[in-house]
Amino acid sequence: MPDHAHVLLHAKSERADLSAFMKRFKQATAFNYKQQTRQVLWQTGYHERILRDDESSESVGRYILENPIRAGLTKYLGEYPYAWSDVYDLAALFADWEHGSRGSPQSHS
Repeated sequence: MPDHAHVLLHAKSERADLSAFMKRFKQATAFNYKQQTRQVLWQTGYHERILRDDESSESVGRYILENPIRAGLTKYLGEYPYAWSDVYDLAALFADWEHGSRGSPQSHS
């Protein structure tokens, strides 16, 4: 999205620190962006939301991946060039969704 980012994270440990992660992420990306454009990338702060028990990561992931369509940036699922995952094979995920599959998404090997 040109004016914000959606990120779905899963903590790998009880000691995971979202605030520290966001600080490092924003510092690294802002530094590179400012070097190239001389502009500020991020606003101060961020919005977070913990998934409820009745929400699946897959459904939230689909909401995120469909966001460029709702924003009018693309017409089809999978067209947005900045969508990626280091957990799911997006092509398989899109194919499952197109065929109405409710099975679990395929992870990268």
